[in-house]
Amino acid sequence: MTKPFICRQCPRECGVLRGEQMGACGVGPEPRLARIALHFDEEPCVSGTRGSGAAFFSGCALGCAYCQNAPISHGGFGREQSREQLRSALERLIAEGAHNVNLVNPTHYSHVLERVLEQPLGAPVVWNSSGYEKADTLKRFEGKVQIYLPDLKYVDEDGARRYSNAPDYFSWASKALIEMHRQVGDPVLDEDGIIRGGLIVRHLILPGRARQSMQALDWIAANLPGAYVSLMAQYVPFARAGQMPEINRPITRREYDRVVDHMLAIGLAEGYVQELSSSDERYIPAFDLTGVE
Repeated sequence: MTKPFICRQCPRECGVLRGEQMGACGVGPEPRLARIALHFDEEPCVSGTRGSGAAFFSGCALGCAYCQNAPISHGGFGREQSREQLRSALERLIAEGAHNVNLVNPTHYSHVLERVLEQPLGAPVVWNSSGYEKADTLKRFEGKVQIYLPDLKYVDEDGARRYSNAPDYFSWASKALIEMHRQVGDPVLDEDGIIRGGLIVRHLILPGRARQSMQALDWIAANLPGAYVSLMAQYVPFARAGQMPEINRPITRREYDRVVDHMLAIGLAEGYVQELSSSDERYIPAFDLTGVE
């Protein structure tokens, strides 16, 4: 069991006594998970042919209005696991053939994962996060995480405030992504096209925000040369997005084409571009406690 501790490991820096109080992430100190299973819907170099061993953590420090994982990120669905149970589950995924271990939204459990990853697992570790991170927290994972797969959701304060209740998002995320790149460098793929290490930055195009998406790509090109970019078009109005008319729709073909054309024009040729048809709820994982003890 984790002893209660003052928690300041994410940018919210809420300072609550985790173990006696819930923090901004909405969960206690023990890792709560909703699914631990092979996952095939990540980028091709991550999922490969055998799947990525994904552990979906409950709770989240962000408050994204459109979150596709809302039942676990905001609703807290999941079951608590001990450090030993979690380590055993990750080892099981590797035994099942996973190309890597994929920690999905892990930031608020950094205090546990630092211990879980003390000894190498025998496969690359993917840190799959919102990008809303503290660089100081990430430094504790140097050498323990081989692949960083963060979002860069916003570069503008207004969008980050309205849609994720985090006006300081970019000030933290920009420093965090630079730290990730310092640790793992540019992507390195093996002879089968499977990533062994490096940084891939995701950006989700939101309705009515093509200009802001292009600004995010500009920042990546200027500050993370050599990193892969994964431009995502899978936005589906979800969670509280239905209460916000301007984002209560998929992105349009014109919005999509503007952002893709800009990405290519500024030389971001390494990475992935999702097809517009990926805007479909069937790509949301089933959060049903699969693989959770």
